[in-house]
Amino acid sequence: MGQAEKAPSESPPPPPSPRKKPLKEIRAKLVSSLTPHENIYTVPNILTFSRLIAAPVIGYLVLHDYHAWAVGLFAYAGITDLVDGYIARRWNLQTVVGTVIDPMADKTLMTVLTVCLAIKGLLPVWLAAIILGRDVGLGIAAIYYRYISLPPPKTMARYWDFSLPSAEVHPTTISKINTALQLALIGACTAQPLITADIANAMTAAQYLVATTTVWSGASYIYTKDAVKILSREEKNQGAGQSEGAKTKKDEE
Repeated sequence: MGQAEKAPSESPPPPPSPRKKPLKEIRAKLVSSLTPHENIYTVPNILTFSRLIAAPVIGYLVLHDYHAWAVGLFAYAGITDLVDGYIARRWNLQTVVGTVIDPMADKTLMTVLTVCLAIKGLLPVWLAAIILGRDVGLGIAAIYYRYISLPPPKTMARYWDFSLPSAEVHPTTISKINTALQLALIGACTAQPLITADIANAMTAAQYLVATTTVWSGASYIYTKDAVKILSREEKNQGAGQSEGAKTKKDEE
């Protein structure tokens, strides 16, 4: 008989190899570290966000004929619109996101009140269509510029991360005038049920004036060169550095 087969000796299992981080995770962390962020939690931005929240509340008050409350909250929105800009300039708290959400808050308030006042018959439908048509066009343009200016990777999470500066919006002169006229007209329409005097002729003249400036201001964003500015890498780093410096100074105080 042949020799009995020798049982193979069992070798010890190899030590577990350290878990390798997926390439996607490494890339995401690398991009996050290289992409500049800015501090968006400033007093001016908080005031602006409060205007965004106030807009649907004012619309609800108008639809349910609480005109006195609606006028009061509308006045609050107008005051904070002035105060947040002053604070941002006085204490150097300007942010890239502020240049976006400030006009967004104004437009949200205008859109909500334009629809609600048109429903209540306090604003002509033709003028409401002009105002809303311009804002829809500018909104589509803002979405486009945000997408093309966002540094890669272009994900939904990064798209809505407003601490990632990518583009600045600079309102044109006629746009500022138009915004003031629109707010004045919308305020007058909101307060009209509380006014006993006959202001029909004045309101008609104001409506045609606002229609003209609305069309003009919409066109100004097309032919004005610096209305929308896509930030370079150096400008993004500078904006993030200013925000970080302001945060550090506040912590030291």
